[in-house]
Amino acid sequence: MLQAQLFTLYPEIFPGPLNKGLYGKALAKNLWSLNVINIRDSAKDKHKTVDDTPYGGGSGMLLKPDVLANSIDNNVKKGERIFYLSPKGKKFDQKLAQDLSKENSFSLICGHFEGVDERVLSTRNIEEISIGDYVLSGGETAALVVLDSVLRLLPGVLGNDKSASDETFENGLLEYPQYTKPQIWEEKSVPEVLLSGDHSKIKDWRLSQSEAITRVRRPDLWQKYKKD
Repeated sequence: MLQAQLFTLYPEIFPGPLNKGLYGKALAKNLWSLNVINIRDSAKDKHKTVDDTPYGGGSGMLLKPDVLANSIDNNVKKGERIFYLSPKGKKFDQKLAQDLSKENSFSLICGHFEGVDERVLSTRNIEEISIGDYVLSGGETAALVVLDSVLRLLPGVLGNDKSASDETFENGLLEYPQYTKPQIWEEKSVPEVLLSGDHSKIKDWRLSQSEAITRVRRPDLWQKYKKD
């Protein structure tokens, strides 16, 4: 069972959509678990202060290092990977999702304000990851994205484990076009090759489609695919 742990100032957000559908069923079957920690609970003053102004000036506030560190130290197991969701982190991708799906446990820190004190990141060996080149108001929505992409890779979650292996990014390419019934819709027919029953031809067609789509839409992935 994968044990995911979240550090947040808004624990009421979770599990949110992860408690619905296939993920909700998997949660009920103990295929994965979620421990949500309120960072504010580790603040020592009567006002439960979690942020302060940055040294050197600047706009916004930072999560205080003592509060966040106390929260981490009281809840993270030794050797467990910890990730801070940050726009300056390395890009989260399918490879990292696959790696995390093989972990027994990992923790995600949802930042707020202008970020966190750098000393916490360095002293607690925290890895920074980003889900894209844009800024969110907090790390909670990013955490849901990360968990969504990881949980679907766990054995038994999707029901058909082959589904996860046939999708976009699994082979370094974008996914090929998909079609279902009716065969003809608004005078457009399903490609003949998909009706042929020739699995070898269908496989070749899907690969050629994936390559063509990736080459046009994601030249960065295409260059990497050609090198590999």
